[in-house]
Amino acid sequence: MSKISSINPRNQFRGRVAEILEGDILSEVDVQTPSGVVTSVITTRSLKQLELQVGSEVIAFVKATEVSIAKL
Repeated sequence: MSKISSINPRNQFRGRVAEILEGDILSEVDVQTPSGVVTSVITTRSLKQLELQVGSEVIAFVKATEVSIAKL
């Protein structure tokens, strides 16, 4: 079984890189998905190793141990 298929599909968002804010050490990557924008902060080294650029097709994996909800 591949690593991607072993992750819960509810925590995966397919999309395209919409914007990259590259820093010296960390970079912010905005991914446009059908559900909206998902933003990830990754090392700039990883950004370069993955060869990410605006328009790249990606999967954003969300790992959270706690999610808070407030009524509007």
